[in-house]
Amino acid sequence: MKQKVILITGASSGIGYDAALTLASEGHKVYAAARRMELMEPLKAKGIVTIRMDVTDEQSMVDGVKSVLDAEGRIDVLVNNAGYGYFGAVENVAMAEARRQVEVNVFGLARLCQLVLPAMREQGSGRIVNIASVAGRVVLPFGGWYHVTKYSVEALSDAMRMELKPFGIDVAMIEPGAIKTDWGIIAARHLRESSTGTAYETDGTSFADLMHWGYSSRYLSAPRVITRAICRAVDSRRPRPRYRTGRGAHLLLFLHSVLTARCWDSLMRWGVKLGKRVAKN
Repeated sequence: MKQKVILITGASSGIGYDAALTLASEGHKVYAAARRMELMEPLKAKGIVTIRMDVTDEQSMVDGVKSVLDAEGRIDVLVNNAGYGYFGAVENVAMAEARRQVEVNVFGLARLCQLVLPAMREQGSGRIVNIASVAGRVVLPFGGWYHVTKYSVEALSDAMRMELKPFGIDVAMIEPGAIKTDWGIIAARHLRESSTGTAYETDGTSFADLMHWGYSSRYLSAPRVITRAICRAVDSRRPRPRYRTGRGAHLLLFLHSVLTARCWDSLMRWGVKLGKRVAKN
């Protein structure tokens, strides 16, 4: 297998960290980017080059991409993994927080694509792998702003896939289900914080309890499951447009496709009530 030069964002923990290690073990030249450099120190022992990059900071993105191109002369794969979730009722989430979430999950992703595409076009090949989510296909209560960002990743990826094909550049999306990382615990904490003292406190706290319980479960898929999908998207001669994997991903989309909007809403309301039972137990 030909060695590829890969730039992956959000590599300081979870899926990004695991994917960087695995891609490097396959023989690829991996550049791991994140804000917290200290968390990526162990990656260096595996021959991975670490880069400080904040996807809300234009100059750090420009400098990061330039450093890879200066060192390697090419970028074969960009894995857009950086992102986070802030849950809360649409009415409760401050617009500054909503903008930040869009900045990280959407504009940061899009800007990095803009920065690597000229080099990919010049070399006549390239691949962009965007970490989307089933949250870009279905909506849960209190996740409005997060879902906005993931729906946007779906739209941007579909558009780029069609636009870039004539240049020999492929675009693939990974749509994880429930993965055992700190993401869900942090999102649940944000939901509890944003709901406290508001009209949504009872339901918001209940759903936060359900999220915390769910993401603490030993039955969730490990990050390795998503890493395998990323590797397939990177290594495949003809990557699929979408790789859907992880606990509950297929079930959620199946239910969303067969249920009416009212039935889906009722199912989500049942989830809120279930959170109240979880809290009591």
